[in-house]
Amino acid sequence: MTPERPLLPMLGSGAPARERADAARNREALLVAARALVEEHGVAAVTTEAVAARAGVGKGTVFRRFGSREGLMAALLDHSESAWQASVITGPPPLGPGAPPLERLLAFGRSRLEATLLHSELISAAGQSAASSGAPYSFVAMHVRHLLAELGVSGDLPILATAILAPLEVPILEQQVRVDGFSVERVYRGWADLVARVVRPPGA
Repeated sequence: MTPERPLLPMLGSGAPARERADAARNREALLVAARALVEEHGVAAVTTEAVAARAGVGKGTVFRRFGSREGLMAALLDHSESAWQASVITGPPPLGPGAPPLERLLAFGRSRLEATLLHSELISAAGQSAASSGAPYSFVAMHVRHLLAELGVSGDLPILATAILAPLEVPILEQQVRVDGFSVERVYRGWADLVARVVRPPGA
C-alpha cells in the first residue's frame, strides 16, 4: 500500500491567503460549475457567463474570485489535479490503496492518460495564468517509483519511472491522439505493454 503523502502544490508559488467563508463557498461553487460544464460541453464551450449561471452567482463574482476566464481555467486545473492526487492517495482501489501493485500501476496509467488529455485543454485555456510547476510530475514520479519497488523491479527506478511516464505527458498524447488520430484505447494498450516489459523479471 502506498504510504499517505500530502497533496503537492500545483500552480501557485505559496499557500493561498485565507478567504472569507462566503468567498470560499462562491469559489468552490464556481469551480464545481466549471468542472461540470467542461465534462458536459468541453473546455472551449465554457464561458464566464455560463459558469456564473450554473453556480447561481453574478458574472462579477467570477472576476472577483479569478480575475478572468484564464484565471478560472488555471484554478480549475489546480482543483482537478488536487482531486486526482487525492484519488490516488486515499481513493478506492485499484487506483487508490488496497489493490496489488501491478493493478494499481495499470489503473494509474488509464486514469493519468485521461486526466492529461483533459488537463492539456485546461492548460491551453489558462494561458499565462497557468504558472509552470513541477509539483504534479514530482507526485506521479514518486508514485510510480514506489509501485515499481513494490513489484520488485530492479535497475535505476527513477529512470524507469521516467520511461513509463513519458507516453502520458501532454506533448506525446497531443501528437498521438489529436494529430495522429490514435484512439485512447490504443494508446493505453501500448502503454500497458511497455509496463509489462519493464516489470517482467529478467530472463522471463
